[in-house]
Amino acid sequence: MNAEVSMPPEQPLETRQRALIIGASSGIGAAIARKLARQGYIVILLARREDLLERLQEEINADTNDKRAYGYTHDVTAFDEIPTLFQRILKEMKRIDVCVYNAGVMPEMSGDEYSFDKDRQIMLVNVLGAIAWLNQAALLFTRMGSGQIVGISSVAGDRGRVGKPAYHASKAALTTYLEALRNRLSRFGVTVLTVKPGVVATDMSGKSESLMVISPNQVADDIWRALRKRKQVIYTPTRWRVIMWIIRSIPSFIFRRLSI
Repeated sequence: MNAEVSMPPEQPLETRQRALIIGASSGIGAAIARKLARQGYIVILLARREDLLERLQEEINADTNDKRAYGYTHDVTAFDEIPTLFQRILKEMKRIDVCVYNAGVMPEMSGDEYSFDKDRQIMLVNVLGAIAWLNQAALLFTRMGSGQIVGISSVAGDRGRVGKPAYHASKAALTTYLEALRNRLSRFGVTVLTVKPGVVATDMSGKSESLMVISPNQVADDIWRALRKRKQVIYTPTRWRVIMWIIRSIPSFIFRRLSI
């Protein structure tokens, strides 16, 4: 999977945009990859699980009847490898126009459990992995004077709830990092999109039966529309914007008594 990649030749007027998707093997990341490939992008897929990565790459290339997907096996916590891998991808793919950070973990945790090992893994993947990769994209896009960064945060970062303190903190940190990155990069023609999904039917969220659950494909559709409009922040589905406004408005002395 990580053998040197050779891009097929392109005509000058047929240059396709490239989207780098970190955390692409399943769920939202895989849905984004499929969506962008169908829109004509070359999609560069990074994930830790090589078998799923190969399957997705083959699926996209068969679906588009073209060589549009390229896979690289990578663990986002291997921070020292990231600058070299980013430069390798840039050399082999010729350019990167969109960078999506979707990698994330949310270990199961009981209400009376305080596991530093689990909390550390959450921070390593959800926060430090995002910073390590998106810093690389920010440097490139600043020099290019263009580019789009997408960070998959969550409504979980809008308020500290009782279930998984470190997970909520990680998404709050990611949201703030993306805002700061947006403020820094906007003057260089670079856009930064923060995506805040509600409950999505993925391996990470489990088998929820809630009527609030949406599919990864719906999230990917919303992200595609937001990219085209160069939006800054979206809730998906949009009803979560109102829901989270209400939740953020609840006074702390009441909120701490709730089980949400």
